[in-house]
Amino acid sequence: MMDYQNQLKLQSYLDGELSAAEVQEVKEWLAKDPAAEALLTELRQTNEALSGFEEGIKLPESREFHWSKIKRAIESQEQRARATEPVAPVPWSVRLRRFLMPAAGVAVIALVSYISVNPGRPTNGSVETSLADSGAVVYHDYSAGATFVWLSYPPDSDLSEEDDTGALD
Repeated sequence: MMDYQNQLKLQSYLDGELSAAEVQEVKEWLAKDPAAEALLTELRQTNEALSGFEEGIKLPESREFHWSKIKRAIESQEQRARATEPVAPVPWSVRLRRFLMPAAGVAVIALVSYISVNPGRPTNGSVETSLADSGAVVYHDYSAGATFVWLSYPPDSDLSEEDDTGALD
């Protein structure tokens, strides 16, 4: 069987694309190889059979316009196929996340805005409880500049003495 490069060389010989030295080399090869001669004869016959068809076919539009029509038809079919595909339902967890993420962002922006407009001190008093000592309550009155501490248990100190009514002196 003849390799691809030799087949191309025979086609080039038939088309008149070889140099004079290569033409001589192919002629010598054809004289020795009957398979090469048979392939050259087949190529000639095919070339002659097809040569009459090329001249009679003319497109009514330019080549670019013809191929652009084909491209548009393919794109149109792809769009119709995408439009008819069923859309999978969105899970509830994804829908919830789609709602909560922007809502959380809005809440953070609102909180930062509120804190920047109203810095840490309230206009009236505020009540705080100490986490380390849950029996104490602290009241801050920023307008009067006063702080009060209430203890809900009796102190364990010898400094204070109880009278008969249970009140501290």
